[in-house]
Amino acid sequence: MPVNVLMPALSPTMEKGKLAKWLKKEGDAVKSGDILAEIETDKATMEVEAVDEGTVGKLLIAAGTEDVLVNTPIAVILGDGEKLGDAPAAAAPKATTIAAAPISVAAPASSTPVTAATGKTEGARVFASPLARRVAKQQGIDIAALLGSGPHGRIVLMDVETAKPGASAAAKPAPAPAFAAPPSEEQVLKLFAEGSYELVPHDSLRKVIARRLTESKQTIPHFYVSVDVTLDHLLNLRERLNLQALKDKEGKPLWKISVNDFIIKAMAMALIKVPDANVSWTENAMVKHKHADIGIAVSIPGGLITPIVRSAELKGLAQISTEMKDYAARARTRKLKPDEYTGGSAAISNMGMMNVKSFAAIVNPPHASILAIGSGERRPVVRGNDIVIEQQMTITLSTDHRCIDGALGAEFIGAIKAYLEEPGLMLV
Repeated sequence: MPVNVLMPALSPTMEKGKLAKWLKKEGDAVKSGDILAEIETDKATMEVEAVDEGTVGKLLIAAGTEDVLVNTPIAVILGDGEKLGDAPAAAAPKATTIAAAPISVAAPASSTPVTAATGKTEGARVFASPLARRVAKQQGIDIAALLGSGPHGRIVLMDVETAKPGASAAAKPAPAPAFAAPPSEEQVLKLFAEGSYELVPHDSLRKVIARRLTESKQTIPHFYVSVDVTLDHLLNLRERLNLQALKDKEGKPLWKISVNDFIIKAMAMALIKVPDANVSWTENAMVKHKHADIGIAVSIPGGLITPIVRSAELKGLAQISTEMKDYAARARTRKLKPDEYTGGSAAISNMGMMNVKSFAAIVNPPHASILAIGSGERRPVVRGNDIVIEQQMTITLSTDHRCIDGALGAEFIGAIKAYLEEPGLMLV
């Protein structure tokens, strides 16, 4: 029977992607493991493998199509001797998934009707907090009939408390938006003379960055702490370590440790020293992490990506340096795997190489903090009654105030500062 090939979910958060290129055409024979297509997400380009044998009967989505929803049929695979018209008219072709390691893909959503009042699919999963569910049950309220005011339409306790027993979504007014809507494209273009500009459509990466950072600033109460760090000891140690680097067969150093590598290690050690800062927020619980997984913002064409150095507190500077060079190279060609840039407990954004003195970065959930790094420069510093010249840089910690209060944030950045100013502490 004809088999549908579905748009895969290449990461836990992927909702849609771009079908960048077909590597098979209609009529081509395929076997399990053959590469069917390249799918471009906001972060990477992944090759998609076939998991069924047969012949490509129909390509349903054209190459270059953007915003293809996950689980949308994109092609039909026919078995031996089958034709597209072989399936009964009333029966849809059997659905299958296409493989894109290491993430497995769920079966497609059923085509059940959508209710006019809520816009929810009948029988679909209702996203609600456990407390909201319990109170709704106690008060005899149909939770599926409510409109959620939480993130992504999640039903929270306030929605239940403002509903009356037996109330339907049709009787309940939609919640007012918490923020004014931005001006439309038409409103923006009216401000400029016709012919004085060109329109460059957003790619999927820029769309996702815009959506996630807007959600972050609207839903996370940010708190900022800044300190100046003296780098003289760190720079001295870095120079000595790089001079002692082992050589390969061609005489090239096996590592070259950067200041950023020290910062990664220092933040990881600080998270272990101040474990209450090594957390992620959920509505019902604080997620306390056992290791320090540090995301590093890497600039790529059209945006940025944040590969994760896992368990950075357990790794040496040379290993961190080697991992980051590999991540950065593959990030720029969009070859990172989803598990290499998802998750993490904190992040670092370094603009020091761009001569930026200081800035405040935006927290990117599930992280509860991000450390913004400014440039190092020679500054006059008062030591006792003397003015001395030291190499300093300003670092700014942005935190999710729901997880990390002011005093805890100060303790956390203080630990980072201590490790950077005396890097030998990272060895004991």
